[in-house]
Amino acid sequence: MAKVILDTIQPREVVPGYMARFVHTPNMTFSYLEVKAGAALPEHSHPHEQVAHVLQGEFQLTLAGEPIRIVPGEIVVIPSHVPHSGLAITDCVLLDVFNPVREDYKLLSEKP
Repeated sequence: MAKVILDTIQPREVVPGYMARFVHTPNMTFSYLEVKAGAALPEHSHPHEQVAHVLQGEFQLTLAGEPIRIVPGEIVVIPSHVPHSGLAITDCVLLDVFNPVREDYKLLSEKP
């Protein structure tokens, strides 16, 4: 697979207010998210390294208890196993990249 057209990928709700389109490579998962203002992402952690990039809007990421506001063009690297949560300050478009592949997201993207 060399070319992907995002609009052809069925969005999946990962948590309320977070609609994601997933692209998987052998080593990474790309999660393109459309998030409604006020939608909260509960605190969690995972073994994956994550790179969070705000493409549109304003998002607050709380990383290991420290709130960080991020706007378009800003990126936050989340190390493996570090607790984090999020809150959409405005409607947002985000890109999260995970290494290794998120097998749970692969399963979610395969559901009809």
